[in-house]
Amino acid sequence: MRIARVEYRGAISTVVIDGDRVEFVRGEPYEELERVGKAARLSEVRLLAPTKPSKILAMAVNYRSHAGDRPPPEKPEAFLKAPSSLIGPGEAIELPAGSERVDEEGEVVAVISRRARNITEDEVDDYVLGYTCGNDVSARDWQRGDTQWWRGKSSDTFTAVGPWIETDIDPSAIAFGARVNGKVEQDANTSELVFSIRECIAFISSAMTLEPGDLVFTGTPGVTAQLHPGDVVDIEVEGIGVLSNPVVAADPARRG
Repeated sequence: MRIARVEYRGAISTVVIDGDRVEFVRGEPYEELERVGKAARLSEVRLLAPTKPSKILAMAVNYRSHAGDRPPPEKPEAFLKAPSSLIGPGEAIELPAGSERVDEEGEVVAVISRRARNITEDEVDDYVLGYTCGNDVSARDWQRGDTQWWRGKSSDTFTAVGPWIETDIDPSAIAFGARVNGKVEQDANTSELVFSIRECIAFISSAMTLEPGDLVFTGTPGVTAQLHPGDVVDIEVEGIGVLSNPVVAADPARRG
């Protein structure tokens, strides 16, 4: 099943996607869904970020190809991204005026379905609604120069997610990649992870309670590409689809 959040005729709704049609349902994506007998064409709705998370976690250096000369971590290493940085399909990634280098980071993202605390790896699938595409946008100079990653990872628009949640997918071997202006920049498979998706979610839950709708970015592979105004970034995940976002320069004078 593919579940999405959409805007249609000024209202925000949860829908189930069936080919080029959407069927409207009652409830949040992670709740029991009740079909209401209303449908529309997919082209008639605007896709939004598929969930409203209380928190977003992302795994650091979880592919050896991304570690470079660094040794891979000895345990899953997660960091927090602010929900205020979240954007959906088609929304613009804004490059802050104060950063000299901002990169894309294509990732597979897990969506939590119910409250998870101290769960085991074998239990993880019962707590995951499904998976979606993600772009963990990162200001590299701020990552290196700041003590914390608060702005390097959580500046406005630095967490792109979508286009929907796919509930029927095996997380152990998902092919995915990233393109910038049509050029392939990343190409990998979750079978290459240092710590599996199930390991990461179980480890996080041992210290932090995960809530319905929370997102877990599972790591990015290889060498990432620098973004420039006018670029278009596509994150494609096997069995899910494509998350596409344009890139623009942020307006430093904008208020509110």
